Amino acid sequence: MVDHSHLVSPPRDGWDRAPWNRWSFQHVREMIPTAEVWRGHGPARPLPRATHSLDDLAYVGESGARTIARFLDETYTDGFIVLHRGAVVFERYMNGMTERSLHLSQSVGKSLIGILVGIFVGRGWMDPDAPVTAYLPELAATAYRGATIRQILDMTSGVAFDETYTDPFSDIAKIDVAGGWRPRPENDGRDWPRTVWDVVLTLTKQEAEHGARFSYRSIETDVLAFALERVSGLRLPELVSRDLWQPLGAEESANYTVDESGYGLADGGFNATLRDYARFGEMLTRDGLFNDRQIVASEWVRGCRHGDHAKFTGDYRIATPHGAYARQFWHEDHRTPVLLCRGVFGQLIYSDPAHDFTAVKLSSWPDFRNNALLKETLAALNAIKLALHRN
Repeated sequence: MVDHSHLVSPPRDGWDRAPWNRWSFQHVREMIPTAEVWRGHGPARPLPRATHSLDDLAYVGESGARTIARFLDETYTDGFIVLHRGAVVFERYMNGMTERSLHLSQSVGKSLIGILVGIFVGRGWMDPDAPVTAYLPELAATAYRGATIRQILDMTSGVAFDETYTDPFSDIAKIDVAGGWRPRPENDGRDWPRTVWDVVLTLTKQEAEHGARFSYRSIETDVLAFALERVSGLRLPELVSRDLWQPLGAEESANYTVDESGYGLADGGFNATLRDYARFGEMLTRDGLFNDRQIVASEWVRGCRHGDHAKFTGDYRIATPHGAYARQFWHEDHRTPVLLCRGVFGQLIYSDPAHDFTAVKLSSWPDFRNNALLKETLAALNAIKLALHRN
């Protein structure tokens, strides 16, 4: 008999936050509706193995001298994998996670959309320099009027959007409600949007000239996803299955959380296994070539690595002083080819083609954002990367 006495259901309005996220990030399907991203009938693309012992590798991080084992233990790790020269050199599961567990990726999923747009551009189905209204004419009544697909990819649209995670009445909180992640605040009589599309249509204020500066807006990813759906006539989970998960040779089907209209939450509702995130990361490291297929044009992936550091200002430079952002990817340093797929609470895919290095860290931090933990993670990954490169 299975003992369930230790289990307590997370609250409906806080299941995705600490301390509940230590459990819920691996059990999203038990909390809210999801739609499958099918892996297809084909065989999983093998991940060769060349195992190294990294536990005792020492480095100096934000908190002084550490070993990799201590780093993993102290940074709320759920899953961690490292690939070097195409082979898995280290893989670790913690906090009850297994090789088949689907883990919420939060905004790591934004980078999937950046690649999907690249695939559509390569097929001639989308023009990155076209106005978004060419694909979603309804947005002419919003602040997105005049913004291009490229500006939305780079999050330089100028549309006013409040990304304050701790404010229950911010724009990002409206996405939580509209996306089905939580109920609207109690005793609040305002008319809340019922779907994510409804949230997009409420954005009528422009705070900057389109293209002038980077400002992180989760809704930008959803705008892109709606454009992809409109062009293709397919829903997002079907698109990711057809154009990414099946071509990658994913080991397990993934899923998206969905709103009441069936829309898969592109900006943060994607769930997959550690190894399948690694397959996606390795595809980036290899300029879009993976599983014997050019999944996205190499020129598109290389373009993802070139962001405008001058537009990357303010608090964004705390953790990555030389960073940038382009095509739904973060940059550790705009002078290097390193790509970062980042999500709140410590989700990260790290891709460095110069060192033939890919890593994934899935976490359940107690904080949405924690610059110290992010810098610690980047320090650990760079230490591992350089140690492997020397061997």
